[in-house]
Order: sequence, then structure tokens, then C-alpha cells
Amino acid sequence: METSEPKLKYKRVVIKLSGEALSGGQGGSGIDTVTLKATADELAEVASSGVQIALVVGGGNIFRGLRGASEGMDRAQSDYMGMLATVINALALQDALERAGVATRVMTALEIKQVAEPYIRRRAIRHLERGHAVIFAAGTGNPYFSTDTAAALRAMEMRADGLFKATKVDGIYDRDPARHPNAKMLERVTYDRFLADHLGVMDSTAVTLCRENGMPIRVFKMARGNIKNVCFGENVGTTVSLEG
Repeated sequence: METSEPKLKYKRVVIKLSGEALSGGQGGSGIDTVTLKATADELAEVASSGVQIALVVGGGNIFRGLRGASEGMDRAQSDYMGMLATVINALALQDALERAGVATRVMTALEIKQVAEPYIRRRAIRHLERGHAVIFAAGTGNPYFSTDTAAALRAMEMRADGLFKATKVDGIYDRDPARHPNAKMLERVTYDRFLADHLGVMDSTAVTLCRENGMPIRVFKMARGNIKNVCFGENVGTTVSLEG
């Protein structure tokens, strides 16, 4: 008797990966090749199940604009440097994904034609429809906007079914679990509560943009199998939506 494949809950997703996730965590810097390969293998498994994958990658493992600005550097200048750091991560992730058998395109909000395509919305959608993974680099191309906001923007533009943020924590807590041992993880939360209670984990501008456009957000730990589990509707992490 034939067994049917589990049904995908999400057909097209935008996944936000922090730069620190590629460094192996622990607040590290640079790119850890073991972590990079494991991440690519995980994404390849998800892509093979039929999910159309778009990725937004941060650059904090190489350079963080806010940190530079706090040390006296011009904020806009430091943010542009951070955008270039995301391009480095995107190229590394593209190489790892292609080694894992996933055709991948890097599209940048800043023009760097020698190494990546300029971001064009309709072209990005065509890449996804053809089964290619697409990595969006250089944020929105504007200073003062985080890569979380870039991920929310791209999720809307790609008409994605959801925005995923893979982090170092299990989900969103009602208070900082590092300072409050009795903090409770929330399975569901509304956009309004997230913003009113300053729950962190994701930039408030990004959450506001998702609220205005009804884009569901899923926040979960970057652990083996979690991305695939979320795509198949398993209860992993925290969902941020209108209903909560």
C-alpha cells in the first residue's frame, strides 16, 4: 500500500538567517564551514520536498553597522559596510547550496554585477518558480533598515506564504529567558502584543510591515530538521499573526 507524502503547509517561504548563524553561534565571527555545510544540506532537503526557498542573510558575523556607529563611525557608512558583509555571506551560502545540488541565485539591492544579479522582483519570482533558491543580499539597499526589515519586505514582494526567522532561541518568550528563568515560551502571539510588550527577537519595523500586510511570521531555533518541520506544519517555535 502506497503512503502519501506529508502535505506542505507552505509552498513558498522567505527564511531569515543571521550572520552569526553561519559563524557557528556563540557570538562568533567569520564563517564556519561545518555550520555552512550543515545549513546548506538542511535547505537542500527542504527544497527537494517542493518548497520554493528565498533567503535573506545578515552580516553580523563580519560587520554590524550599529556597532560601528556606536564607536563613532557615521551610521550610514557603517550600514553600507554591513550590507557588503551580507553579500560575502550570501556568496558563501550560494556555493554551499550548489555543492548540495540546489541551483541558487544571489540578488543584491546594491549593484555588484560581477558577482551577483541586481534585485528585480519579477526576475526573482521567475527564479523561484523554476525551482531555484534565491538569496537576497545587501538588505534593502538603504541605511537605517535592518535585514529583518529586508526579509519582511522581500516576503511581501515574493508573495510568500510565510516569513521564517531561524534564531539561537526556541521561539519568542514573554520575557528575556536569559534574565528570567521562569520565562514562558509563547506558541502564538499577535503582532500587536509583540510590539506593545517589546518582545524582541525581530525588529519592530519588520513586524509592523508584516502586520500591515497580514504576513505570518514563524520564529524558531536553527536546529537540524526544524525548517522542514515548519514547512510541513509541525508546531515548532512561535507564530506571530493577526489572531495570535
